[in-house]
Amino acid sequence: MSLNGKVVLVTGAGQGIGRGIALRLARDGADLALIDVKADKLASVQKEVEALGRKATVFVADVSRRDQIYAAIDHTEKTLGGFDVIVNNAGIAQVNPIADVTPEEVDRIFKINIEGVLWGIQAAAAKFKARGQKGKIINASSIAGHDGFALLGVYSATKFAVRALTQAAAKEYASAGITVNAYCPGIVGTDMWVEIDQRFSDLTGAPKGETYKKYVEGIALGRAQTPDDVAALVAFLASGDSDYITGQSILTDGGIVYR
Repeated sequence: MSLNGKVVLVTGAGQGIGRGIALRLARDGADLALIDVKADKLASVQKEVEALGRKATVFVADVSRRDQIYAAIDHTEKTLGGFDVIVNNAGIAQVNPIADVTPEEVDRIFKINIEGVLWGIQAAAAKFKARGQKGKIINASSIAGHDGFALLGVYSATKFAVRALTQAAAKEYASAGITVNAYCPGIVGTDMWVEIDQRFSDLTGAPKGETYKKYVEGIALGRAQTPDDVAALVAFLASGDSDYITGQSILTDGGIVYR
């Protein structure tokens, strides 16, 4: 799948799935705008993208801040000379029984996981329209956006919300030639899952690593997912091969949740 000449913005690009997505899109020929709250990690990924022969620019931004997302897209257009795709990848996890969730925890995860995607959709669509072009919006949902998981209730709620925003935005922006889709990973061996596993251990008394092992054992294809597995789907959604797909939240989990 060729992305030659395309400019793609990826949020949460400093590590994990976001880094994997950025590097895959660079290998497919895209120039990258790398967005994260962690400047040091962005610098490292920028070097990796440039080593692949592609242009890369970095912009430190908090996706929960609407003005910062708009600024990041303006920076992308000005620095890289265009803007074709946004990957609203940034997000956080939260492991807690529903009975124990606090207002502060709800506010934080809603602002990042839901509002961060909303502002990304809004700002990207506005820029595509201002440029008089079609565009692609790709959002991060999850298997937890298809099934609610115990101790992940609020996190699941945010990912269900991403699916709803994806469907609504696809309908609203189709006439402008803008497609909106989401990818739904499963158990990916990243730092986020290290944190999830530790939190499950704290809450349930399970030995460290046991929760991760239990979930991986439930994967039909018999192994944990890698960032590259997720990035392959995102690369397809970013390419012309997906031009007739919109409003979909596609599972990429090796066989855990079936729809």
